[in-house]
Amino acid sequence: MSMWQRISLIFRSKANKALDRAEDPRETLDYSYQRQLDLLAQVRRGVADVATSRKRVELQVNQLQAQSDKLQGQAEQAIKASREDLAREALTRKSGLTTQITDLKTQQTQLQGEEEKLTLAQQRLSAKVEAFRTRKETIKATYTAAEAQTKINEAMSGIGEEMGDVGMAIQRAEDKTAQMQARAGAIDELIASGALEDASSLNQGDDIARELEAMSSQTEVEAELARLKGGSAPQAIEGGQDGGEILQAEPQAQSQAPSQSSGDSSEEQK
Repeated sequence: MSMWQRISLIFRSKANKALDRAEDPRETLDYSYQRQLDLLAQVRRGVADVATSRKRVELQVNQLQAQSDKLQGQAEQAIKASREDLAREALTRKSGLTTQITDLKTQQTQLQGEEEKLTLAQQRLSAKVEAFRTRKETIKATYTAAEAQTKINEAMSGIGEEMGDVGMAIQRAEDKTAQMQARAGAIDELIASGALEDASSLNQGDDIARELEAMSSQTEVEAELARLKGGSAPQAIEGGQDGGEILQAEPQAQSQAPSQSSGDSSEEQK
């Protein structure tokens, strides 16, 4: 097989497949019905033409018959008038008309038969066209019902193109959702294990860092307190040198305390 034959075969197969997809049986049936109506109209026009021709021949026969009868009368009148020459002429013309009338009657008979045949063919074709119309409407109704049922079944089962697209969209959404959930779970596990740091707590640190910061703050507070205490002791000493009464009052209070304690002990012995 040559290259051109292969290309031609592929082209015809592709074209045939495309035509099969584009063909609608309902439209084909309507077109066939219209063609049959056109043929029926042509047959009817043929019947009408044959009937017109037959009628025209019939009129010609009637006219020639009238002329023949007229010539017959003229011949009789010529015989009565002893004009044999005129009678012979009239009869001669009548003879020619008789031949024409005979030919026309033969043609009329043929046209009559042809008209009857065409009329019968018209009736048969009209009956076939009517039967085809009924069958066409039945087939179209059945095809429409089957097409609707097929679309419903495809929509219910998800085989149809639209439902297939919807199903694919749902599947993609489910896959993306599962992927995001898995990613979120993995990130949570990494944060919990310490492999990753939580961006929201970067400034705060973990528990140990916060505790160390708290201890450092406490240490600074204690150091500041000790510093303040160390600074207040020399001031107390300088105040004692200036006001001796306070320093003298303290020894007296201390001397009175032992005397009270000895008095209490003597009373207990009594």
